Amino acid sequence: MSKKVFIKTFGCQMNEYDSDKMADVLNAAQGYEPTQNVDEADLILFNTCSVREKAQEKVFSDLGRVKHLKAKGVKIGVGGCVASQEGEAIIARAPYVDIVFGPQTLHRLPEMLNERERLNRPQVDISFPEIEKFDHLPPARVDGATAFVSIMEGCSKYCSYCVVPYTRGEEVNRPLDDVLVEVAGLADQGVREITLLGQNVNAYRGTMGGTSEIADFAMLIEYVAEIPGIERIRYTTSHPNEFTPRLIEAYAKVPQLVSHLHLPVQHGSDRILMAMKRGYTAMEYKSTVRKLRAIRPELA
Repeated sequence: MSKKVFIKTFGCQMNEYDSDKMADVLNAAQGYEPTQNVDEADLILFNTCSVREKAQEKVFSDLGRVKHLKAKGVKIGVGGCVASQEGEAIIARAPYVDIVFGPQTLHRLPEMLNERERLNRPQVDISFPEIEKFDHLPPARVDGATAFVSIMEGCSKYCSYCVVPYTRGEEVNRPLDDVLVEVAGLADQGVREITLLGQNVNAYRGTMGGTSEIADFAMLIEYVAEIPGIERIRYTTSHPNEFTPRLIEAYAKVPQLVSHLHLPVQHGSDRILMAMKRGYTAMEYKSTVRKLRAIRPELA
């Protein structure tokens, strides 16, 4: 009988994507199958989010609810941004936790589980090995017409209120070819709608093959649109400062781009925006929206 993994996901679409990749990695390396029933799981993983209020306390509350399952040999892991923030402190407070891993080290899950077994002690890896994780992920398994594709990790904006640069690291971009290969593979499996993901997705600048050329986000969208089978393209989350003229023009050139945009304004006061270190004014934000709606009046 195959082993079962229960994954509880908190937070954004990036975490949903990461949870899917955890399941893929564990299935490919150790034969784990996902389950929605925590009581039948051999491995329980919490993929956490630091943005929510009292995020750390929520994690320890959830851990307490599954602690009794350790008696039957269940292993417990904590991943995501709270894991990245807290690290060894999670083990200190909940010594029954077996593994703690960050968003950039989820591909090491099988190795960490093996080391936990071999050394008989909890394993913690919250390092930032840049884009390494994408080189070690098996092909995605999908069930349906939509899929997430992560194109970059982290953020280098350092807004005054945000923990993302500290929990996911600075911006690291996947090479253009890697993203296109993943999208083409998903299209072959019947996916028709792709959501491109990144903490600062429109800041994407990916290398192109063995050249010194760099593909910006608008170019990536154009290439994705040319992949047979892809009918709709979405993306999240974008930053007003990275909304280039080329990206605005893409709404005229690429019909697959849906008429929906997640572009956080954060505040209407220039004074508050400056205190937040957002790097734009309310008028500049409105100007971007006006240019977009001149091309796509129905844009929401």
